[in-house]
Amino acid sequence: MLDLSQTYEIVIFSVGDTKAGTKMGKLQLKNLSDESLLNCILWEETLNRLDSKIFRTGNHVKILAGSYNEKYNNCLVSNLELISEAKIGLDEIKRDELFGLIVEYANKIEKEDLKQYVTELLFEHEAKFKIAPAARLMHHNYLGGLVEHTYECLCIAECLMNNLYKTIDKSCVYAACILHDFGKIFEYKIDTESGLIEYDEDFPKEWLTHSQWGFSNCMTHGFKTVAKMIAAHHGRTEWGAIVDLGEKDLDPLIYFIHHVDDLSAKFGKTAISDLN
Repeated sequence: MLDLSQTYEIVIFSVGDTKAGTKMGKLQLKNLSDESLLNCILWEETLNRLDSKIFRTGNHVKILAGSYNEKYNNCLVSNLELISEAKIGLDEIKRDELFGLIVEYANKIEKEDLKQYVTELLFEHEAKFKIAPAARLMHHNYLGGLVEHTYECLCIAECLMNNLYKTIDKSCVYAACILHDFGKIFEYKIDTESGLIEYDEDFPKEWLTHSQWGFSNCMTHGFKTVAKMIAAHHGRTEWGAIVDLGEKDLDPLIYFIHHVDDLSAKFGKTAISDLN
């Protein structure tokens, strides 16, 4: 039996195609009373009837109509009510501030050709970079999430290099922090009104992943160390890495960005609720 008084927080929402060629929504909700998760399905008719803004990550909703499976851990939802609306992401002032701080880090790059390459990319794609999410589902998946994640990576890397690993090539590290996810500005698109994130359908026509974008562009411009750091930042090939950190005899520097990226992805402002 449905508890119409229960409030949930939207964790994940995605839309896919059924075998019949219709649309189907997958929605994961967090019970605000006990933190348990509820996986939901919405058929196309329901998706067409509801305003897409209701599915924003972090929104609080109530299920007005639906049916549970026998274990009460899955629900076919036919109507939702929006209780409170989450932020879409960072406001323009905060995004501008973070972009400026990232540019300051780019100017710390001592290798002039690398500094010029990174800063030119930043300013050429400034508008897209400022609004891009850092992921669709996993972390920093909100408006401005990529500048937040990039800045966190730079701060973590600087702290480690200044206090522990003082002989590391700072220029390559700063460049790799800025560029390791830069391809996501082309891989994802975000609706700045609803906050919903989708894959850009044009991106796969030229590229495989954002890692390949960063690796290929850095290799083309002769920045091989930065390229390899980007290629390895997902750690394992099954996680999307081009260079698997399980391989033998890798330059120790290649491991650095993977760990910095992982710290931000797990302990930074990873969810929209962290901004409230």
